[in-house]
Amino acid sequence: MVTLGAVVGIALVALGLVLTPGPNMVYLVSRSVTQGRRAGLVSLLGVAVGFGVYLAAAVAGIATVFVLVPPLYTAVKLAGAAYLLWLAWRTLRPGGRSAFTPAPLPPDRPRRLFTMGLVTNLLNPKIAILYVSLLPQFVDPSRGHVAVQSLLLGLTQIGIALTVNALIVLSAGSVSAFLTRRPGWARVQRYVMGTVLAGLAVRIAADRSRAAVATP
Repeated sequence: MVTLGAVVGIALVALGLVLTPGPNMVYLVSRSVTQGRRAGLVSLLGVAVGFGVYLAAAVAGIATVFVLVPPLYTAVKLAGAAYLLWLAWRTLRPGGRSAFTPAPLPPDRPRRLFTMGLVTNLLNPKIAILYVSLLPQFVDPSRGHVAVQSLLLGLTQIGIALTVNALIVLSAGSVSAFLTRRPGWARVQRYVMGTVLAGLAVRIAADRSRAAVATP
């Protein structure tokens, strides 16, 4: 039902997005560095639930709204592209800050850690763009039910995102210390991430496909 090309495509997009600085990465790194790995993993659990909410919306047929109102779909895609370009500029501009430069956070209890991880992900424009603008590009209505395809592709994205984020949580302290001691590597990390963000923005803006829904 879902082609290998579609799975590989969404996997690469998911990998590119999860490795670029954004609200999730900044929060998880800051929490892990300031409060420890356990706090980071609890926060990541909240992030995982947030992914589940977005996936449920995609499977429930949120794309139908964009099929019925094509200008709205175009507006969302262009807004998403603009946001990614802004992230790219913020990363690449002189004096830009690496996501591995942690922000000081006060210690929180597990329930609040979970809630903050969930809210951070639900309010993350980058994830909204992924499910509204990017994931539908890999769905082919001629290959079967769109909801099932969306589910499989979404699970692929979630698996990659959680794996990479878990590695980030576990290594945040070491990576942060490494980049602090080696500013040259920190600049390389920013340039690579910024370039990936800009590339995704161009892809979204140039795409002329329409939102897909299941066929009768």
